[in-house]
Formats: sequence, C-alpha cells, structure tokens
Amino acid sequence: MRVLVASLTLLPLLVSGQAPAPGHDPSDSEIQTIIARFAAKEAEFARARENYTYHQKYRFDELGPGGRSAGKMEIEADITFNAEGKRTERVTYAPMTTLQRITFTAEDEQDIRNVQPFVLTTKEMPNYDVRYLGRENVDEIACYSFAVKPRKMIEGQRYFAGIIWVDDRDLQIVKTYGRGTGVGKRVASQRFPKFETYREQIDGKYWFPTYTVSNDTLNFENGPIPIKMVITYKDYKQFKAESTITFGDEVDKPAAKPEPKKQ
Repeated sequence: MRVLVASLTLLPLLVSGQAPAPGHDPSDSEIQTIIARFAAKEAEFARARENYTYHQKYRFDELGPGGRSAGKMEIEADITFNAEGKRTERVTYAPMTTLQRITFTAEDEQDIRNVQPFVLTTKEMPNYDVRYLGRENVDEIACYSFAVKPRKMIEGQRYFAGIIWVDDRDLQIVKTYGRGTGVGKRVASQRFPKFETYREQIDGKYWFPTYTVSNDTLNFENGPIPIKMVITYKDYKQFKAESTITFGDEVDKPAAKPEPKKQ
C-alpha cells in the first residue's frame, strides 16, 4: 500500500465549534463538530477535484485454481477537458474482455465513478448515518474512524456502506473500506465486492483517491466466484482554463464492453 504523507499545517475551522486536539478522544459534541467539519472539507475537495485531470486504470479478474486469473477486463481512460472546458472521459485502452462468468453492469460503472472513490460532502451527509468508532492509525497517520451506511436508498442510486478514516489534522478522508449498495430489481441478482480505497495528498492540500483494491468472493446463486479488482488514479494535474466545468458524456467507448447484466 502507498504511504500517506501527513500535512504539516492545521486547516482553519470551517464550521463553528472546536475539535479536540490531535491524539485525544473527542466528546459527543466534538464528534458532531468533527463530522460537520470533514463533510465541509470533503465538499471543498469534491469541487477542487472537478478541476483536475488524471489517468485511471481499471482491472477486474475472475480467479481460478491457485488464485490465477481465469478471465479479465481492463479499461484505461484519461479524465480531461475538451476545448470548451467540458469534462470528458477518453478511453485509451480497452482490450476484448475475457471474463467467462461475470458481466460488467451499469451499477458496477456507477460504483467505479462514485462509490469506490467515495466522497462524503455536506450535501450528501443527510443520506447517511455516521457513527464514531474510535481512533486508529492508517500508515502512521492518526485518524478518526466512522461507520457509514445509507439511511434510505432510492432505486437507481448507488451508495457506500462501510468504514471511513478521517485524518485528525486535515479532517479529510484518507481511507475507505466497504462496498457499493443499492435497491431495486436490477441489483437483486447482482453481487458487489468489498474494496479498500487509499488517498494521497496532492498539491499539498487535498487528499485524492490513488488506489483501490478488492480481493473478494462474489456469492452468486449458481456458485461463488473469487475475484480481484485493482483501480489506480494517477497523474493528477490542475486544469487552468477559466471555464464552466460540467461532467459530459463519455467518448470513445470500447465496442467490446459487456452488456449491463450480471449472471
């Protein structure tokens, strides 16, 4: 796993109230202040990330005997901007899938975009129950850990359920562990892997997702299928144009992409 680098400067308060000094257990009221502050920082980060380009690589393997790959799907893409400043995804590598028993769905794609690089902003906070678990180090970074689960799920929407670790100095998420979840007929027969996502500090201010990994077994009705998934996010660069930035449609979609249906 990548080593996380702690910020050397405390950030100013984003909401009223005082958080505990680093290294001390927070009181109930301080926990609520911490939650409000890290949600505000996550909202600030989410806005900033929309102004960055980066390269994303995704690999998903079905595993056979001995843990060897028995089929795989790979996609690489550049997340960038066109001449009008519109955010686009340009697929740069997408060989023919060799998956035999699993197909990639629209829900899997939503999880790659929004759940695995999970961001919990002030706007999203009412959708989740957040429960303080305690203090814990992540690669020598002192963190607050929280259990997170959706309060109510709307059909067609994807949510995160699991644990997040929040740096006790920068008050930003540095690690997530959990899985994507949702409701509806489309997802009833689908299975979604547990994953871990690690972040690194980019440009000395925000913690960006850089690595997601999953080693899990998906228990389908017709039998278990062990899998491995790795996603990397790299080459973050700030986009400098003075443009209104909106997320646009994908371009250069691979013709060999499987149909959105799981067995």
